[in-house]
Amino acid sequence: MAKKLVIKVTAGADAPERCSQAFTVAAVAVASGVDVSLWLTGESAWFALPGRAAEFELPHAAPLPDLLDSLLAGGKVTLCTQCAARRDISEQDVIEGVRIAGAQVFVQEALADETQALVY
Repeated sequence: MAKKLVIKVTAGADAPERCSQAFTVAAVAVASGVDVSLWLTGESAWFALPGRAAEFELPHAAPLPDLLDSLLAGGKVTLCTQCAARRDISEQDVIEGVRIAGAQVFVQEALADETQALVY
């Protein structure tokens, strides 16, 4: 089993099931003791802002704010640099604990030894 899991979530409210699956898998992995790095890209970039996760609704799914809180507490959450720029999101705007980084960092994390990468 991979010792680290890198998950890139590209979906937000535009594809709620895919978005929820990414956050759920990431949170379950953190709860299982896996080193998790969740990347917010595309429409999921909005969830780096305070209060945005609370606006997300999907029947029969764990609340997104709870999943995000567990990821911030036990994993790493990164907002894509270009995705942030396209949405005029700066480091001052994001939830405490969310970092902004680019493709080079993603590739470095995804290609590290004993790492599994997933894209939703």
